[in-house]
Amino acid sequence: MSFFLMLGSSLARFLMRHTAEGIAPWVVALAVALAVLYLGEPAAGSRPSTRRQVWLGAVLAVWVALVLLAPSFAWCALPLFYLSLRTLRPPAAAVLISLLTVVVVVAQLRLAGRLEFDLLLAPPAVSAFAVAVFLQMDRQARRQRELIADLVRTQRELAATERRAGILAERQRLSMEIHDTLAQGLSSQQMLLQAADRTWEVDPAAAHGHVRAATAIAEHNLTEARRFVQDLAPADLAGGAGLEQALRALARRETTDGLDVRCHVDGTPGRPLPDRVQSALVRIAQGALANVREHSGATTAVLTLTHLDDRVVLDIADDGRGFDPAAPEAVAATGTRGHGLPAIRTRARQLGGTLTVESAPGEGTVLSVSVPLPGLSGPAA
Repeated sequence: MSFFLMLGSSLARFLMRHTAEGIAPWVVALAVALAVLYLGEPAAGSRPSTRRQVWLGAVLAVWVALVLLAPSFAWCALPLFYLSLRTLRPPAAAVLISLLTVVVVVAQLRLAGRLEFDLLLAPPAVSAFAVAVFLQMDRQARRQRELIADLVRTQRELAATERRAGILAERQRLSMEIHDTLAQGLSSQQMLLQAADRTWEVDPAAAHGHVRAATAIAEHNLTEARRFVQDLAPADLAGGAGLEQALRALARRETTDGLDVRCHVDGTPGRPLPDRVQSALVRIAQGALANVREHSGATTAVLTLTHLDDRVVLDIADDGRGFDPAAPEAVAATGTRGHGLPAIRTRARQLGGTLTVESAPGEGTVLSVSVPLPGLSGPAA
């Protein structure tokens, strides 16, 4: 816009002061041609293009012809300085701007008709100032583009990190759900079917009972699979059943010929437990009983649910072989390299609770999960 304002004012000044000269039609034609050429500016790319350089040469050639005919058009040089800096590399642009400055000085001296030192010094000073301003603005624009590029790159990296974290969290959830439900049920089915195979010829009625128990477990597992795929509560909590009923149902289902599972409840809750707490405690009990059945060799396991003022505590005790929790080989023997205890510990941590493991070789094992109740305030909390 500034170029057209300067071009228009230069043309108006020429027409007002030099209309008697015979070059007026040529000046008007060249001014129109220069305006048309300037409007046809090619798109600027990241690198100088031959097409844009040819276009710049045409614009400057028409402008020089105008200045030779009418020196007042020398004031259009300032926008052409910036145009040269945007089109050419800095060294080439500096040389071209120097030449344009010489043309401006010559035009001003012709227009003045005498030698004046201010006309010799002013155009170079204006040129140097214009170049300095352009370079400073270009440097700031480049720095801003770099900052924006860094910000975009950081956002992409953050999004990728969040995506990976979400994938890992979902994998962990699925692994815990599968361990506490499907794997546990499949292990029970295997034991029941093996027992049925051993007693099939000796006691067909008992064998049929084992098969029916395995079928019930398979049906329950199917329900559990559908529920955890949809991220719903455990099947034992379906239909409005509370935590106590769910734990008692779990104890009955896990009781087999080789393992007797009992359930005790101490105290009464002062208010209903949150659904996520109930679901997590049922899953913890399922995972703990799976560990008891697979690793401890126990004959009896006891689930104890204790309601306190500010927390709820779930204990799972067994009379199995036990282990030394501080010994790496004993920890590995209990399957903690898999998904048992790590899954229980993760579920307890997600609820803001803690997991305590008490065991010794030959003395059984007690897992205690303590979960604080949310929303409490005062001394109890």
